[in-house]
Amino acid sequence: MNVSLYDKTFDGLLTAIFDAYSLKCFPDVLLGEGEPLPLFTQHSFTVVTSSKKADRVWKALEKKWSDPGCRMVRAVWLSGIENADMLLFRYMCKTLDRQESIETDFADPLVTDLIKLAGSVSREAEYVRQFVRFRKTRDGYYYAPVAPKYNVLPLTVAYFRSRFGDQLWVVFDTLRRYGYHYDLKEVAMFTFEEEIPGVFSGILQPEQMDNEEEMYQDFWRSYLKSLTIKARLNPKLQRQHMPVRFWKHLTEKQG
Repeated sequence: MNVSLYDKTFDGLLTAIFDAYSLKCFPDVLLGEGEPLPLFTQHSFTVVTSSKKADRVWKALEKKWSDPGCRMVRAVWLSGIENADMLLFRYMCKTLDRQESIETDFADPLVTDLIKLAGSVSREAEYVRQFVRFRKTRDGYYYAPVAPKYNVLPLTVAYFRSRFGDQLWVVFDTLRRYGYHYDLKEVAMFTFEEEIPGVFSGILQPEQMDNEEEMYQDFWRSYLKSLTIKARLNPKLQRQHMPVRFWKHLTEKQG
């Protein structure tokens, strides 16, 4: 069994592909640096991430993929599932080895698996766009906590930048402990070195919120309640269109 160890970055994955072709030795398993090797490892190789190598591989792949194909690969990478990197490694190598495009080779299980996974990630990104709820903080920012199944914030920031371009805002992934903030000019990713109460839990304390924020939340809940027709409530259908994992950050589901 051949094992490649890399830094679990996308450039690292592309570098691993470059090295595999250079060494004519293709890994059966991809692991992060420091992870224990499988019991029957015959050969292991540590990949040193190189932006030059990564760029060469990506440019070669871009020539063979359509724009939707490139977006699919990005979505699969952001899924963060355990074997996503190995799926992409195999897909990229198959792309490089073929003269014709494999994007629409639906008879290939590898292609259909990637399309299915990318679709799940795209749907999760759309859920985030739909179900994000901002709360105004004392420092004038609008804060929105989310806890998506996949790492989809990078797929949503362009929407928030366009939709809320006149506001200071922060969207924070409480599961992955990072977010994006917008200062009316640029969107930038950020992380915290120490846990901040309220921000990490997604539930701001009264002293962290703007003085009128609680009143606005009460108005919103009252408004939605007034629109509800109890005889037409369908909890099963509601859970289908509004996954329960988003409820804890929805204003209308609190209080």
